[in-house]
Amino acid sequence: MGYEKVTAVILAAGQGKRMGTDVPKQYLRIRGHEVLYYSLKAFEESCVDEIILVAGEQDMEYCQRQIVEKYGFQKVAKIISGGQERYDSVYAGLLAADDCSYVLIHDGARPMVTPEIISRVLDGAMTYDSCTTGMPVKDTIKISDESGMAVDTPERGSLWTIHTPQGFSYPVILEAHRRFRQGSYRISVTDDTMLAEIFLRKRAKLVEGDYRNIKVTTPEDIAAAEAFLRERDVSENTQAGLRQNGVVL
Repeated sequence: MGYEKVTAVILAAGQGKRMGTDVPKQYLRIRGHEVLYYSLKAFEESCVDEIILVAGEQDMEYCQRQIVEKYGFQKVAKIISGGQERYDSVYAGLLAADDCSYVLIHDGARPMVTPEIISRVLDGAMTYDSCTTGMPVKDTIKISDESGMAVDTPERGSLWTIHTPQGFSYPVILEAHRRFRQGSYRISVTDDTMLAEIFLRKRAKLVEGDYRNIKVTTPEDIAAAEAFLRERDVSENTQAGLRQNGVVL
């Protein structure tokens, strides 16, 4: 497809306090590679034109030498320092991506993202200006009050759990972040489609990703991600073997 310039902003500036380790979660190793490696690899092999990696100031040299150069990632155009909050890091990434038409924002701690998911989100962003990947929820959801008592049970069929990447027309998401920063707003910003919804009344298109596209946050997530990656490696090796034997897939 003849896309206009597309930039991916990959966030790797978090400290990962819930993981309970001295090493930030994005640099923990799974099956011999850092969690961040898998996210970067998916975008390197995708339809995006360039990657801006947002890291902690103290980790920028490590990212350059031990990840980007070590693994030969060619699409990483810049490594920049993140901010105190996630939205600060996103905004820094957006300012660094000032010559693109579309931008994809992804949490570096989601190692199971694939080029196919990335392509679907980009297609949605090009059509609707705001798009996010996610999956319909499997469980019943309860809404609680401050005392922990259930006050409502929303209908499950309309509920999604939201993942990244999220894709946007660059002017749309940049303006949404600017308006947020200009005001004295007291809202918890948990993803970027929220800002487009609140400040620009721009609804997000939901596209299905994969239930395995988890965010590595706790030790249990490391075990799950390792199992998913092992399963993917087995599948890829099996397909490669079939191709070598002349089997058309």
